[in-house]
Amino acid sequence: MQYLLALIALIGLAFANAGETENVLSRLAASGKLSDLRWPDFSNYTTRVQSFYEATGYSPVWSRGGAVTDQARAVIEVLREADRDGLKSEDYDGPRWPDRLAQLGGPVVAQFDLALTISVMRYISDVHFGKVNPGLFHSGPEEDLPGSVCRQLVDASDVRAVLSAIEPPYEGYRRTKQALRRYLALAQESNQSGQLADLLQRLGDLPEDGSLVDAVKHFQARHGLDPDGRIGKATLAQLNTPLSVRVRQLQLALERWRWIPHHFPQPPVIVNIPEFQLRALDASFATELEMKVVVGKAYGHQTPVFSAEMKSVIFQPYWNVPRSIQLAELVPRLDRDRAYLARNGYEVVTPAGKVVTGGVIDDRTLVELRSARLRIRQTPGVGNSLGLVAFMFPNEHDVYLHGTPATELFARSRRDFSHGCIRVEQPEQLAAWVLRDQAGWTLQRIREALAGPQTIQVALDKPIPVLIVYVTAAVLANGQVHFFDDIYSQNTQLEKQLSRAYH
Repeated sequence: MQYLLALIALIGLAFANAGETENVLSRLAASGKLSDLRWPDFSNYTTRVQSFYEATGYSPVWSRGGAVTDQARAVIEVLREADRDGLKSEDYDGPRWPDRLAQLGGPVVAQFDLALTISVMRYISDVHFGKVNPGLFHSGPEEDLPGSVCRQLVDASDVRAVLSAIEPPYEGYRRTKQALRRYLALAQESNQSGQLADLLQRLGDLPEDGSLVDAVKHFQARHGLDPDGRIGKATLAQLNTPLSVRVRQLQLALERWRWIPHHFPQPPVIVNIPEFQLRALDASFATELEMKVVVGKAYGHQTPVFSAEMKSVIFQPYWNVPRSIQLAELVPRLDRDRAYLARNGYEVVTPAGKVVTGGVIDDRTLVELRSARLRIRQTPGVGNSLGLVAFMFPNEHDVYLHGTPATELFARSRRDFSHGCIRVEQPEQLAAWVLRDQAGWTLQRIREALAGPQTIQVALDKPIPVLIVYVTAAVLANGQVHFFDDIYSQNTQLEKQLSRAYH
C-alpha cells in the first residue's frame, strides 16, 4: 500500500513538474525575449515559436524524461560547426551548448528547449535566405520555413540531411563551402612559412617538381591579375594578403549565394561584377555559356546589384544616350566641335523620337540639347556604342547587356570601364543562347540580323531571369579558388551589416 501511495505521489509530481514546464515555456515563448541567449530578443520569431509549441501543447520537444534526444544533440553539433558553413556559431549559441547539456534538468528544461528552438530557427533562416538578405533576388523568410523545418527535425532520422536540403542547390555554393573549410584549416596552421614556394605549394599553385614561374602565373590568374610570372606590386599585395582575409571573402560569398532564389522559371543569366564574368546556366544550374564582360566604373558609374527579366533582343540597336552622359560628356564636346555628332553617327531627336538633325549643330540646337529638351541617339552600325545587339531587361537602373565596338578592353584583367551597362565579349553566342528556343531564330538568321541594316526587335516567348551579383570569391568546377578585388567596396558594407546584433 505504501509503495502504491509513493508511486501515485511520484506520478503526481511528474505531472506537476510537466505542467510547470509547459507554463514556463508558454510564458517565455510569448515574451519575445530569452535572457539566456547570446541575442536575447527573438520578437521577430515570436509568432513562429508560439505556433511551433502550440502543436505540442507547449511540451518540450528536444528532451524526453529528462534526457536530451538524439535529434537535439545532432542539431547542437550543426550549430556548433556553423563557422564551417560561413556563418557564426556564436549567433546560434554554439559555445554555450555544452554547459546547457550538463545542467539540463528541473526548471531549466523549458529554457533549454526554447533556446534550441530559437537557435535552430535562426540557423534555418540564415542558411536558406542569408543573414542580411537585401531582398534583391528573393525575399526573406515570409513563409514559415523555420517552423516547418524545425518540426521535421524533432523526429528526423538524419538531421544533417534535412538541413542540407534547404541550402542553395548550386554546385558553386557547395564548392565554396568546401573551399572555406580548406582555407580555415590553412589559416589555422601554425607553421606558416614566409617562403614563396612554400606558400604557393600550400595554396595549390605549385605542384611537386613544378616551375616557380608557372606557379606565380597560376596564382596571378586566380587573383584577377595579368599572369606574367613577375612579382610586381599588385602580385606582392595579393601574396601578402592574410589567409584570414581569404576566409572572410569565402564567408561573404556564401552569404551572397544564399540570397539567390532556389528555383527559376527559366535557366538564368548571371553576371558577377567583380569577376567581370557572365554565365548562362542550364536547367540543372550548370554553366552552359561563359564569357568576359565589362562593367561600370568603380568611381561614379557602378553597375548596380539587382535582378530582372530579359524580355527582348534588339539587333542593330539605336543607342539613346542617357541624359547624364549627354549633359556631362557630349554637350561639352559640342562646345568645342559642332561636327562631333555627325562624324560619330549620332543624331538629334525630339523626346518622341523625331529626327531634328544628323549634321553640324547650330547654336539654337545646342541650347536645346543643353536643357535636354532635345536628346541625342546613335544610329545603328559597327561603331554604335551598343555594338550590333542589345539584350533588354526593363529595370529602374536602365542597365542592360550589349555588344561593343571596343573589344580590346576584354584583354584587360580588370574591366570596369562602362557607364553602368554591361558589355559582353561574345554577343553572337549570347544571342544564340537566348534565342535557342525561339521559333525561327537559327544561328544563320541571327548572323544575318547582326550583319543586316535593319533594326529588329525580338520579343522573347519566355522571359529569362537576369541576376547581377557581387561575389569576390568563386570556386570553379576544377576546384580552383579565384579571388577578386572588392572594386565597389561592397564587402566592406556587408561586413558592417553582418557585425551588427542578430535581428
